[in-house]
Amino acid sequence: MIGHLAYAAGSPCPTLVLDAGRLPRDEEALLRALSEVRAYLTAAGGGHVLKTALVRPSEHPMFDLDYRFVQALPQAPDSFDLRGSCGHSILSAVVAAERAGTLPKLTPGDRIRVNVLNNGDSVVCEVDGTDRDELHFTVYFVRPGSVPLKELLLTGAPRTELAAGAGTGTGTAGCEVSLVSSGNAYAFVDARDLGVGDPGELFAAGPELFERLAALREAAAGLLGWPARGAFPKIAAVLPVASSLIAARALSVPSWHPTIALTGAVCLGTAAQIPGTVPWRVAQETGHVDGLLDIVTPGGRTAVTAAIDPADGEPALMWAAVARKRVTFQGSFVLEPLAHLQFEGIAKCLALSAVSI
Repeated sequence: MIGHLAYAAGSPCPTLVLDAGRLPRDEEALLRALSEVRAYLTAAGGGHVLKTALVRPSEHPMFDLDYRFVQALPQAPDSFDLRGSCGHSILSAVVAAERAGTLPKLTPGDRIRVNVLNNGDSVVCEVDGTDRDELHFTVYFVRPGSVPLKELLLTGAPRTELAAGAGTGTGTAGCEVSLVSSGNAYAFVDARDLGVGDPGELFAAGPELFERLAALREAAAGLLGWPARGAFPKIAAVLPVASSLIAARALSVPSWHPTIALTGAVCLGTAAQIPGTVPWRVAQETGHVDGLLDIVTPGGRTAVTAAIDPADGEPALMWAAVARKRVTFQGSFVLEPLAHLQFEGIAKCLALSAVSI
């Protein structure tokens, strides 16, 4: 079986893209196969590749690709989380699908519609430009119908108090977070509640702040009934900076995120539109009202637009977009542990050709 590697700028690692049509549909068998792949990559020096995208031509007539994201977890070689999605990996999957011939050659203006099987998201990847090994995109997370903003609150409230770190010395007991789901599920916390008062301090913070955020993330997962040591919900600390500019620092797996996840930018931009949430209060301090929100991270800046439908007096999210995303195709290689799956595909093809003679 052929594996493809692509890297979306700002992601913690490249994404391994595999043809879902050649993999088992049964989840237990699929995870066994992915465990073999992970061991193979690690032995070859690719242990840092913790993101896998499974793609195939969509079975739905409204989409080009069906996409499933798998996050490898650090605690064990056979440990994975299939609960959420990854925007950077979606873009990597689109680029790899073009190189594999699943999609036609992409040109500026093309739009690839991706059906995210993990959470039902609809994502449109619009090609802004192409290079030899790079493509540039604007990414739209499109709702099939406007979704009332209040329905994006995972606890039904704009802020929720978490009792993480009680008795552990982490100092996070009684900290308020906003649990919002848009693109991915996130817990947002005001960095000032953790004793961090400015962006420079936030970006320079080390293990102590990391552990405090990790404790809050685990508490949020427990509250939602999700695995405490999984990847979701994700978490980010935010601060006001300047006019419509906020600072954010997020956790990834298994360390700090170098920038912010594409889905994190989408979720943050959406949360900033929901009155009473932590991001909304922080954004209000910068004078932000609606439209474009700028986000500064340790690895640079990004911008997100969340389009809100105010119809019927019930604000609702229509779509959110992040522009200027760059993806580099890094190459293809044979995955020896899954070679038998390639042979099965060849055998089926030969069997069909024999019948047609």
